[in-house]
Amino acid sequence: MKKIIITGVITLAALAGIMYVLKNNKAKNDEATAIVAQKSDGVAVRTAKIEMKTANTTVISNGTFAPLQDLNLSAETAGQVQKVFVKEGDKVSVGQTLAIIKSDKFNVAVNNAQAAYNNAVADAQRFESAYASGGVTKQQLDQVKLQLENAKNNLSSSRLNAGDAIIRATIPGYINSKSIEPGSFVSPGQGLFEIVNISALKLKITVDEKNVSTIKLGDKVTVESPVFPNEKFEGTITFIAPKADASLNFPVEIQINDSGDQKLRAGMYGNAIFTQKEETPTLLVPRSAFVGSVSSNEVFIAKDGKAILKKVKAGRSFGDTIEIIDGLSEGDEVIISGQVNLTDNSSIQILQ
Repeated sequence: MKKIIITGVITLAALAGIMYVLKNNKAKNDEATAIVAQKSDGVAVRTAKIEMKTANTTVISNGTFAPLQDLNLSAETAGQVQKVFVKEGDKVSVGQTLAIIKSDKFNVAVNNAQAAYNNAVADAQRFESAYASGGVTKQQLDQVKLQLENAKNNLSSSRLNAGDAIIRATIPGYINSKSIEPGSFVSPGQGLFEIVNISALKLKITVDEKNVSTIKLGDKVTVESPVFPNEKFEGTITFIAPKADASLNFPVEIQINDSGDQKLRAGMYGNAIFTQKEETPTLLVPRSAFVGSVSSNEVFIAKDGKAILKKVKAGRSFGDTIEIIDGLSEGDEVIISGQVNLTDNSSIQILQ
């Protein structure tokens, strides 16, 4: 009996010890949870202090090279192709005959028109002589002269139609493609040859609304191509669109004259490098500070543990930084990450 009592006392002591340990652990856990809750009171963000800086005024716009001229030459009359004088890759000059469409009926029409014109000339000469001697009236002479004019016009029209059967190059360049062979039948408007003039190339790019005002026609621009990373080419701005596209960018063309080695080819990628001379300090913020995108013109600043939404006026773009014209001051601390979880006056925790 005495042994049973001793065992029970020991068991109760053990249970009491376990209860004490569990209670003590619970207190410690509650204390730790409270500390974590206190520390995580607010959205975790990162910030950057803005200041007046000299902007990197180099702006790079990319695009593709296009030929100076690109012409799709089409048939002006129907008929069977009789001869083709060029092949793809051939260099051609203005006026060079590229192909001939069978033109027997056109030649017959020209011959008939020529005969009618010769006859009208002879009639006019006879009536002139008869009118001088009083043999015909002025009205009769005028009628013959009208017939002569009509015959002349018909002859010109017939010659033009016959000329349409001879396909000639209208620009200098190279035959990039041809879609006819001797014996094939063509219809008016059908494409026959593509001629590209690469004596100069055009780099077609777009410039955003904030930078288009800094360039003008005739400006010299440094051009690079990733195909030739160690070489630079000089271009001249030849076109600036008077109207922006849907994304508020302005199409711009830069002409690069052929240096003789023809390294650059139409269809390659190219970069235009605009370097502005003005380097005055300006207020800059990281592009990542903007809510959504730069066009939103909204940023959050960190102040007294809160995220304050600010409306700003963005200026020029300098790659990873954006000029601020209005809405912020030097020394403001802008939030550059974590904005997706923020609303105006949200509590924040700044991560170091």
